[in-house]
Amino acid sequence: MSTVDTSAKRSALAPLGKPFAAAGGVLGIVAALLPWVTFVLNDGNWPDKSTLQFFDAPFLVTGFRWHVLLLGILILVAAFAPIPSRGRVVRALGWGLTLVSFVNSAYITVKGGGLGAITALDGATAFGGVVGLVAGVLTILAGYGIGIEPVGEWKFKISTPVAYLVLLLSFGAVLYAVAAMLTTGGVGSANPYAGAIFLSFLGFAAGVLGALSGVGYVRWLSALSEQHRVFSVIVLAACALLLPFTEAGNEYWMTVAANIGIYAATAIGLNIVVGLAGLLDLGYVAFMGIGALVAANFSGAATAYFGFDLPFPVAAVIAAVVAGIFGAIVGSPTLRVRGDYLAIVTLAFGEIFTRSAQNDIGGFTNGSNAIPGVPALSLFGAEFNKSISIGAVKLPAGVLYYVLIVLLVAATMAVFANLKFSRIGRAWIAIREDEDAARAMGIRTGKMKILAFLIGAMLAGLAGAVFAHKNGTVSYESFKFLESVTLLAAVILGGMGSIPGAVLGAALLFVLPEKLRDFEDYRLMIFGLALILIMRFRPVGLIPDAHRRAEMVERADENAEEAHVEAKKA
Repeated sequence: MSTVDTSAKRSALAPLGKPFAAAGGVLGIVAALLPWVTFVLNDGNWPDKSTLQFFDAPFLVTGFRWHVLLLGILILVAAFAPIPSRGRVVRALGWGLTLVSFVNSAYITVKGGGLGAITALDGATAFGGVVGLVAGVLTILAGYGIGIEPVGEWKFKISTPVAYLVLLLSFGAVLYAVAAMLTTGGVGSANPYAGAIFLSFLGFAAGVLGALSGVGYVRWLSALSEQHRVFSVIVLAACALLLPFTEAGNEYWMTVAANIGIYAATAIGLNIVVGLAGLLDLGYVAFMGIGALVAANFSGAATAYFGFDLPFPVAAVIAAVVAGIFGAIVGSPTLRVRGDYLAIVTLAFGEIFTRSAQNDIGGFTNGSNAIPGVPALSLFGAEFNKSISIGAVKLPAGVLYYVLIVLLVAATMAVFANLKFSRIGRAWIAIREDEDAARAMGIRTGKMKILAFLIGAMLAGLAGAVFAHKNGTVSYESFKFLESVTLLAAVILGGMGSIPGAVLGAALLFVLPEKLRDFEDYRLMIFGLALILIMRFRPVGLIPDAHRRAEMVERADENAEEAHVEAKKA
């Protein structure tokens, strides 16, 4: 029945596909040149001179008005250019335009006390938001009228120098987008509209990314980077190291980025357990806590259990080894239990760690007083928590921690990649798909599962050692059950088994709450809604692993075939 309805809708809209797209693109451009607010709101004029009182340069568009203008132009190009999967691209751009227009219009309406703020009031008119919404809806309908075809495939090959150039430009664009995302709207306390402007930027970015994905560029770029994996890793690491030289290079964002890196490295370790081996671990953050406590106790802090100070590399190795031992211990029940029962075992281990640390069992954790005064790292006399200068460029405080953590994430990604494509990684994937079949093929499933826990715990322990020195204090409060859930959400959100997916998932889970502080009590609700929407439309994650994507396609084909058979019977 649904197949018939979809076909009927497409045939009814087919003649209107290109006309609607042309109208949507033109109206998008017009919306960018119109005022959006009829009067100054109580918190000040709306950004980018979109308030009518400050609308003295309609052709000088900036900020979200520039995004609307660019989307309108891209819609016109997509409507008439010979591109693959035109309907999918047009629909994505239409959703981007709709989201930008809706976020700004809704926020202005709420803050302005009614629709008069975005339409007409006391002789003043400002219809930019309304026109933008109409343009977005028309464009979405145009996408369905043109037809939603499969994602485009780029089968042509390019030479190695050209491939390197494409990767450089693409990853450079990613660096620019990340810096723009972090700095858009500023910090909530400085700009009363920071949250709305940030959400508006996300709508624009989602529309452009959806269009690039629909036309096939994202998939082609992923395959290209896989062909030139070493070069891609080097360029990505270089782009990450260049972030302090962008607009995001301030102490606040360096601190946030360093925390993201620590949890990203931990999430990559969890990805081994959950994404590759398919073992649900609900107490994984405890391994990070073990690494942090071990490193703190060997740091020379005043309340440390041991009375001597080891060099950080030595302490970090010890922390990783100790965490790995506990990982093997926790993994040993996998010889007898699996599925939900294993999840309960790992959950129990996490709670045991939290209660033991809280009660200072053994005297290693200092209980509720934590272990303060963990000394900052230093290298050649330069303290990692101080600002440094490179020539005439002064970099913010904490930039050396950021560099260290970038190198840590790169190292964990290298470990993960080598394991994933090795015999061990293939054995883990086989266990994840069907443990009984894997055992029948000769895989020693018990040892492989314990090995997954051990390696994942070692990576978490290493990240915990960096965490201890960066924050200067280690407390059990930082390693509770909610942190394990957050890490698991990062892995699933980014894409289980995906190397960059874990990094992106961790980044989103830490950046979104920071950027949504402007919404105060609604922040967590918006954050949760965003996660639900992402998982609804991207069930395999934002950057899915090739194996997982293939599995979902096979399941979708099977479900479609079953639905077709049922429809015939009906």
